[in-house]
Amino acid sequence: MAGQSDPHPSLFSADEVEFVAEDEMIEIVPNMRMEPLNLLCGDYGPFFPQMVTKVPIWLAIALKKRGKCTIRPPPWMSIESLTQILESERESQESFQVLPFHYVEISRLLFDHARDDIPDVYMVRSLIEDIRDVRFHKVETSLESFEDARSSAVRIKNLSAMEVNIVRPFVGRALQAFYKHGSPDLIPNPERMSNSNANRWQQAPDQGQRVCYELMHGVILKSALYEKDKGFDNDTRHCSTQARSCYIRMLARKIVPVFFGSLF
Repeated sequence: MAGQSDPHPSLFSADEVEFVAEDEMIEIVPNMRMEPLNLLCGDYGPFFPQMVTKVPIWLAIALKKRGKCTIRPPPWMSIESLTQILESERESQESFQVLPFHYVEISRLLFDHARDDIPDVYMVRSLIEDIRDVRFHKVETSLESFEDARSSAVRIKNLSAMEVNIVRPFVGRALQAFYKHGSPDLIPNPERMSNSNANRWQQAPDQGQRVCYELMHGVILKSALYEKDKGFDNDTRHCSTQARSCYIRMLARKIVPVFFGSLF
């Protein structure tokens, strides 16, 4: 993007990652009665006063802004749970504690739109910020410990979406420089890569090294040493599909508030 020093920005901005997180389900307690909502992304409701129901976060926020519900913070956002997670994160310098894949974005959305529904909101915010800082430091430490020049992969489990998005842009370039200065013979040969078979991720050792971060949440980040490698075609198709899905959800989110305005 113009004006940015990094010529290879993250695949998604922080706002875009937060947009995806708004599809996560959360419990609300309505204070009104309403028939089920039949939307493009699913059916939600019916809604009855004081009857707990689950809806996407974006819908919960839309109802909250109109004073039609209260939002129940997820169990992991309690002080007891966060304190235990923070202690475990500090005790273990190698593993990451299990947290929702979008814990950073979910907490930010609730702090912005439903802070009055969160008990001890300032303490909860402080604990989440501490957890985030500890985890980011551990990510840096894990990458710094990657000293073996002939290692082709490092496994980091339980990273969140925002942590992945921050790490993604520079990991490939940093490791490219690492291999270049440490072992030039490991730099991939573009000509051989272009003639590889369809299974581009199962290559012989002499065809160059690749870096693969495998995450427990089903996310695989493929950072090739050459960013223009054809192996990124699959990522491009995935992004196109996700873009269409996001566009549909964006239309739904623009229509629903208008629909609510006509009801109330």
